Amino acid sequence: MSSGHDHGTQEMSDARLVWAVIVNVALTVAQIIGGIFSGSLSLIADALHNFSDAASLGIALFARKLGRREADQLMTFGYAKAELVAALINLTSLLIIGFYLLVESFNRFIDPQPIEGWTVIIVAGIALVIDIVTAVLVYAGTKNSLNMKAAFLHNVSDALASIGVIIAGVLIILYDFYVADLIITVIIAGYVIYQGINLMPQTIRYLMDAVPEDIEFAEIRSSIELNNGVESLHHIHIWSISEHRRALEAHIVPKVDSFDSFEAIKTELREMLKERFHIEHATFEACVSGECE
Repeated sequence: MSSGHDHGTQEMSDARLVWAVIVNVALTVAQIIGGIFSGSLSLIADALHNFSDAASLGIALFARKLGRREADQLMTFGYAKAELVAALINLTSLLIIGFYLLVESFNRFIDPQPIEGWTVIIVAGIALVIDIVTAVLVYAGTKNSLNMKAAFLHNVSDALASIGVIIAGVLIILYDFYVADLIITVIIAGYVIYQGINLMPQTIRYLMDAVPEDIEFAEIRSSIELNNGVESLHHIHIWSISEHRRALEAHIVPKVDSFDSFEAIKTELREMLKERFHIEHATFEACVSGECE
């Protein structure tokens, strides 16, 4: 069963994701080394943010491969939710890194350290170029995949963070304005925390099998009950099998008493749900009034 919404992800080859991971890991190592030698916390902050992106891309690649597996006796709906589990892991790591950077910024403010401005500018400049290259590699998969869009936005935010670090390096060289390094670190940390908090509820909703955000439970219920062959509706459940696949199951008290008539009603309901609410997997069970309650 395919939703027809995965074309954007398929347009991006796994090789692109692999290269995106490799260049981001190499960049992270270079930024950490540069941050240690220059004494720049903002450069290390950018490195940790960048490492979270590399890890995110790596986990997304693994989850993407796992998500292609067909349904089996263990996972009867398939493995598509592997990407949502990966998203939860990535968001949790983002929040941990963000709060760690805030704590380190506070400690550095109390105990300032000397910073080598030119090292900061050179390493951040290299980071900016690599962030742009990575964004280009990932962009092809952003058309119909929230996960790839998130990865792309991560790289764009990395590029902006690198620009901020470069600005901090310039201010340190020209004006000895060392506190600029801490200010940039706090901004990067704040943005990382914002991303984590902003995307976490949606991810949890998917994993908790909540009703998709863009549809109304009451509207679906009333649409089913309006069918001439439905007397009443009970035990209705609506959830997301994956990012682009939705499912529904319900018990119906039919107004008809023949098997063929009830099958016709189910066909009508499935077509209506697919067209109006993009629900492609719907299961209906007939029951007798008074026994469905």
